[in-house]
Amino acid sequence: MKILVVGDVPLMRHVLINMLRQLDYKNVVEATDGYQALKILNQQKFDLVITDLHMPKVDGVNLLDKIRHDEALVDLPVIMITCEDNADTVKRVIKAKVSGVIIKPFNMNVLSAQLNRLFLEINVNACKAFYIAPIILTPVFSPPLIRHFAKRL
Repeated sequence: MKILVVGDVPLMRHVLINMLRQLDYKNVVEATDGYQALKILNQQKFDLVITDLHMPKVDGVNLLDKIRHDEALVDLPVIMITCEDNADTVKRVIKAKVSGVIIKPFNMNVLSAQLNRLFLEINVNACKAFYIAPIILTPVFSPPLIRHFAKRL
């Protein structure tokens, strides 16, 4: 699991990286802002990006937008970290298709729960994609039965 941590405050990046290492995520790379993150993302493959919302040059929402519009990165999970808890900011981030949001301050339990939720969701979606194709392609199932199974997924 390779994770890119993006944030302009060195202390916050290092605290987050230390939390990730304590959770046994050892392959962590850091970027100081969204601009640097984009350069790194074009050079290396990552499984997850954790980024701060407010940064100079390219902020978290602009970084997320560029990731979602890049064919090679479109499916890359992105967790946004912010100190803002107002509804408008959270809606703006969700509208940009973020994978998860963590509100500062947070602890390792919050980070762990968000990562577990995200990876569970990824695994469930992978299983759905894997299992629905054989059901639909199997001719012994009638259309009503196929709809029944599809609703349960």
